[in-house]
Amino acid sequence: MIRKPLMGGLKMRAALPARGEYCKQEVQRVYAVIQTGGKQYRVQQGDVIFVEKLDCQAGDALKFDQVLFVGGEEAKIGTPVVEGASVEGKVLAQVKGKKIVVYKYKAKKNERKKQGHRQPYTKVEITAVNA
Repeated sequence: MIRKPLMGGLKMRAALPARGEYCKQEVQRVYAVIQTGGKQYRVQQGDVIFVEKLDCQAGDALKFDQVLFVGGEEAKIGTPVVEGASVEGKVLAQVKGKKIVVYKYKAKKNERKKQGHRQPYTKVEITAVNA
């Protein structure tokens, strides 16, 4: 019995790099852990993050001084912050998060209350990590 290939036939495999080539292409990038708005974020240059709303306009430059950790070739751990380290960023926009519904009611009392809430955020692009 001769079987015919199903739709598509044989799949051609793209040429993959030789074993160990992935390690050679990896570039060590400096990253940092910053604290803002009561939360901690792991960032590196080029990242876009959403932080709790900051009092600034789109296009403004930001500087985060509370750097807790700097990683890369040489790691620096802060006690509680790394001295002289900072992270620079640019505000892209002021945005709101997804809407959540808050629904409260009391059983058997015909008392109902429905509210919506959208948390405000600031969209920030990280431009530099200064260690």
